[in-house]
Amino acid sequence: MLQCIFLLSDSGEVMLEKQLTGHRVDRSICSWFWDQLIAQGDSLKHLPVIASPTHYLFQVNREGITFLACTQVEMPPLMAIEFLCRVADVLTEYLGGLNEDLIKDNFVIVYELLDEMIDNGFPLTTEPNILREMIAPPNIVSKVLSVVTGNTSNMSNTLPGATGSCVPWRKTDLKHTSNEVYVDLVEEMDATINRDGILVKCEIYGEVQVNSRLSGLPDLTLSFANPSILNDVRFHPCVRLRLWESNQILSFVPPDGQFKLMSYRIKKLKSTPIYVKPQITSDSGTCRISLLVGIRNDPGKAIDDISVQFQLPPRGLSADLTSNYGTVNILSNKTCIWSIGRMPKDKTPSMTGTLVLETGLEQLHVFPTFLVGFKIMGVALSGLKIEKLDFKNLPTRPYKGFRALTKAGEYEVRS
Repeated sequence: MLQCIFLLSDSGEVMLEKQLTGHRVDRSICSWFWDQLIAQGDSLKHLPVIASPTHYLFQVNREGITFLACTQVEMPPLMAIEFLCRVADVLTEYLGGLNEDLIKDNFVIVYELLDEMIDNGFPLTTEPNILREMIAPPNIVSKVLSVVTGNTSNMSNTLPGATGSCVPWRKTDLKHTSNEVYVDLVEEMDATINRDGILVKCEIYGEVQVNSRLSGLPDLTLSFANPSILNDVRFHPCVRLRLWESNQILSFVPPDGQFKLMSYRIKKLKSTPIYVKPQITSDSGTCRISLLVGIRNDPGKAIDDISVQFQLPPRGLSADLTSNYGTVNILSNKTCIWSIGRMPKDKTPSMTGTLVLETGLEQLHVFPTFLVGFKIMGVALSGLKIEKLDFKNLPTRPYKGFRALTKAGEYEVRS
């Protein structure tokens, strides 16, 4: 049972406080948390559960906003973390983003959403479709009306019909002029390549995202050609778990609109689509950098939005870096970003240059890590394939479409 939720800005300011039970949690817990964050640095940011002298703390960070929940009783930590992630997702969808100004401008709506999403410390209504029926998202018209009438609440006077349904994630009596459903495989590749060019780790985190515009109460069945490669699967509440456990088939009544049907992980992949070969030498106070980028395994589709980012040494005085393709930018915080864009067919992109070190520093002792970005439309590099999508309880056959996208996640090349 959660007792309180705080929203903290990146400066440690308490932007919002929501007490959830009769036992009040003092704001001093936020000061303790922020003091620990300053003392321990970024290492504390990666700890989802923290034990303070008086409370257990759960934290989720999104776009510079820290969602902090407190409790003094034993509870499943994953439930608290998943709930905070759901709160962040709902606020992002409602407010069209997530930052300090948006939260301050929409205090009333944020409080109303928290009132409906959690009751007496226990998660209650977290499905966006139902929340939209209960609390209207902010828009210009509603803001003008609130100024004219003095009523700042967007709360509906009637309870959504789906709250008493066996499928509470879907509105009742839905009607669409054109029935259609789109399924997207969106994958992120996490890879680590050591200084010798050897692939240390390569895995895929993927999501099956569905955009459903179907009338009535449709029943869908989605099957994969190779479901055995999936690990660490997580499902939307609409998925019938027994059918997946017995036949590895996704059977579900979809929510209306866009939603994440499932997420998965595929481990121990053997190759990456592109290579990055850094070469760094230093002597006599000068550091020479050479960087090559090329295709290692052709995915059969164009590789777009290729970029390489790394941090210049803190003891470097000046840098002169040029490339034969794309643009090189050095930011004020000494971050170098080489934007290549689409991989060319007629040349191998390369970047070369020199870095002048501080006086007294003859050679470089700390070498940078290169962060690689890319995007490939039309390919799921994990090899996962959708076999078929079947429909029930629909008067006419709807239009269905499938897409795939792979992009770089935490793709690191060490030098």
